[in-house]
Amino acid sequence: MKQTYIEQLKDHVGEEVTLKGWLYNSRSSGKLVFLQLRDGTGIVQCVVFKGNDEAVFEKAKALGQESSIIVTGMVKTDDRSSIGVEVDVKDVEVIQNVHDYPITPKEHGTEFLMDHRHLWIRSKKQHAVLKVRHTIIKAVRDYFDNNGFTLADTPIFTPAACEGTTTLFEVDYFDDEKAYLTQSGQLYNEATAAAFGKSYAFGPTFRAEKSKTRRHLTEFWMVEPEVAYASYEDMMDLGEGLILAIVERVLADRQEELKALERDTSVLEAITGPFPRLHYDDAVKMLQEGYDTERRHLAGESTEEAGKVPAFQQRFEWGGDFGAPDETYLSKQFGSPVFVHHFPTAIKGFYFEVDKDRPETALGIDLLAPEGYGEIIGGGERAASLDYLIEQLKAHNLPQETFEWYLDLRRYGSVPHAGFGMGIERTVAWMCGIEHVRETIPFPRMLYRLQP
Repeated sequence: MKQTYIEQLKDHVGEEVTLKGWLYNSRSSGKLVFLQLRDGTGIVQCVVFKGNDEAVFEKAKALGQESSIIVTGMVKTDDRSSIGVEVDVKDVEVIQNVHDYPITPKEHGTEFLMDHRHLWIRSKKQHAVLKVRHTIIKAVRDYFDNNGFTLADTPIFTPAACEGTTTLFEVDYFDDEKAYLTQSGQLYNEATAAAFGKSYAFGPTFRAEKSKTRRHLTEFWMVEPEVAYASYEDMMDLGEGLILAIVERVLADRQEELKALERDTSVLEAITGPFPRLHYDDAVKMLQEGYDTERRHLAGESTEEAGKVPAFQQRFEWGGDFGAPDETYLSKQFGSPVFVHHFPTAIKGFYFEVDKDRPETALGIDLLAPEGYGEIIGGGERAASLDYLIEQLKAHNLPQETFEWYLDLRRYGSVPHAGFGMGIERTVAWMCGIEHVRETIPFPRMLYRLQP
C-alpha cells in the first residue's frame, strides 16, 4: 500500500493507510498497546487490540523506543488527539527492534544530550525548534525573492578578513597559500549589488572567537542583503520588513511547534512596526541612567524594584561596544525590536561610511531583539570613497593588495550602497523562546565542541 504521512491523516478518515516511521513512545494497558509513531511530519497514536490479532499484539508489545516500523491500519477520528485522529492497527512490520535507546524520558545533562545530538534532534522539542528554523529560512528567502533581490552566494574560502583578523579560521590552500573561512559575504555582496542592484547571500559563516556565551557559535548561518543606491535608513526599513515577515510566517505556520516549546506567543503577536530607532548617543545615556539607578538601589537610596535594571559591571562610556547586559537592558526599555544607529567609527569595520557632520560616528545599525536575545541584525552604509577606503585599510593594518578587487568597486561606478547581516540561529532562539543558540542548528560547533 502507498505510504501516507501523518500530517495527511485528517484527509484519510475511514480509510486504511500505511505509515512508515519510528516508535516515539509506547504503553500497554491490558489488551491494548498504544504506539506513538513519528514519521518526521508528526506523531500519531496507533492502537493495537489483542482481540484483533494476538501475534500483532505481542509484536507491538515487544517493541523498544525508536524501533523502525511500518504500521497499517484504519484512520479514526479522535477528539482527544492533538491532531484529531488515531489509527486502529491491523498490522505492524518491524524493520528494526531497538533496545537500550540512550535518550530515555528521564532527565539528561546538557553534555550528554549534546554528545548524542544526532539522536536528540528526534525529540519533540528539538524537532520543533528545527521546524521553526526551516520556516524562518523559507520566510527569509521568500521576502527577498519577492522584493526583487537576486540570490548570489559568496565564497566560503576567502583570501582576507572582513570583520577583523583575530577571529579568522586559517586553512591550508594549494601551493602553501593560506586561505580563511569566511566571516561574512559582505564584501562580495557589494560586488553583486553593483551588478544586480539588489542581491543577497545566504550561507555558513565562521568566527574563531573563544567565546562560551549562550549567544555564540563558531559556525552559524547568515543572510546578507546588499542594495545599491541605499542608505543606512533604508536598511532599517528593509530589516524591519524582514523581521515582520518572519514573525507573521512563524505564527501562521508553526503554532503546534510553538506550543510544544511552551512559547508565549502573545509576545510575538504584539510585535508591530515601526520599530523604535535609537541614536547611539541616546542609548549611552539610557545605559548610564540604568547604571546610576542600580547604584542608588544597591546603596538603599532608590525604591526601584530589584531586577528592573541589569547587573552592570561598570558604567557604560561613550565609545564602547554593547555587551549582552547592555543589549538586554536597551531592548527591555521598549518591549519590541529596537534599532540602534550611529555607532562610534572606531568600533566598526573599515568599510563603514561615516557621518559627514560627525566623522567619529559611523552610519551603522544594529537591531536588538526583545526579551534579552541581543543583536540579530548588524549592518549599515558602506564607504563609497576610494581614497577613504585606502586610508582605512592602512589604519586597520590590512594589506591593500589583497583588497584591490574590492577597491575596483570604488574605481568603476561607485555609488552609495548599504546592507546588513542577520544571524539565523539568534533569530530562531528568539522566535522559539529558548535560551541557548546551540539548540537552533542541527549540529552546533562551539569552542569545545566539534562532534558529532
